[in-house]
Amino acid sequence: MPGRKLLFGVSLGDWSGADIAQTRGVHERAVLADESGLDLFTLADHPYLANRIDAYSGLAFLLGATSRIHGAVTVTNLPSRPAPVLAHAITSLSALSGGRVVLGIGAGGMWDQIVKLGVPRLSLGESVSAMEEAIELIRALSGGGAPVDFAGRFYRVSGLDPAPVAMPPIWTGSRGPRSLAVTGRLADGWMPGGGADWLSPQYREQRPLVDEAARAAGRDPPDVISVFNFAGAISDSAPTSTRDGDGRWTGGSVEEWVEELTGAVLEHGASGFVYREPGGTFTAAGLARWAEEVVPAVREAVAAADAGSPAGGAGR
Repeated sequence: MPGRKLLFGVSLGDWSGADIAQTRGVHERAVLADESGLDLFTLADHPYLANRIDAYSGLAFLLGATSRIHGAVTVTNLPSRPAPVLAHAITSLSALSGGRVVLGIGAGGMWDQIVKLGVPRLSLGESVSAMEEAIELIRALSGGGAPVDFAGRFYRVSGLDPAPVAMPPIWTGSRGPRSLAVTGRLADGWMPGGGADWLSPQYREQRPLVDEAARAAGRDPPDVISVFNFAGAISDSAPTSTRDGDGRWTGGSVEEWVEELTGAVLEHGASGFVYREPGGTFTAAGLARWAEEVVPAVREAVAAADAGSPAGGAGR
């Protein structure tokens, strides 16, 4: 697959988002990731947690503080951000940043927290249907053209002008069969939930559902990329085991990382990796090892394999 596009990113916080008490540190992390040549930084979206930075405020600020790297909210808490307003926000950010943004979107999962915002509780089926409508409406509200009329169960707009800006790629964090089918039909990318990796039963069971829905919609399944968001340690020497008792990747030496991620691309269809250090920590040393040692070697190994030649010093 010549010219294969791979994405390498870094999370700027743990699963619950970046700490609002450490805003300077978050800014420095984003700038360092940009200067290190990474493709993407990500922020979590939990608007009901007051001790965490609002994801879209953070995304806008950090895109303005960087020059090359893309930013994404993984994933947007849709119940708290109505689709027409989200469409306006994401197209505005795309225009302001020169297209350096990805729209991550989710149906919403922590409903006991979400309803504290005054948002009506939805059932699982309702939240997935609302996400499907949202993706359709958000796409319609971009790229210019005639005013949009949309009459769905959860969203209704009449005569709303679309932004004269193309919609950035849309990724989901889908897990259930219905939401995975929505991903296959409508999304550009999928981030398996719960830190699942390329060898996990979750990925092996869920990815075929994405592919099946994509084919049924007349799409090519590889057009819906898989981007893994996971944690692991990059150690100086090979650990006793690179996976825990549940088979989850826990990290290893640089050489083991390169071998593992290269295999994830070539054998399991991975298109991207968003790195987190274990325990929600973030260190300049960890980012440097990821960006300067692991990422270039994986790119080299994959390019060499695609070209049909061995990769010198790439760990495979």
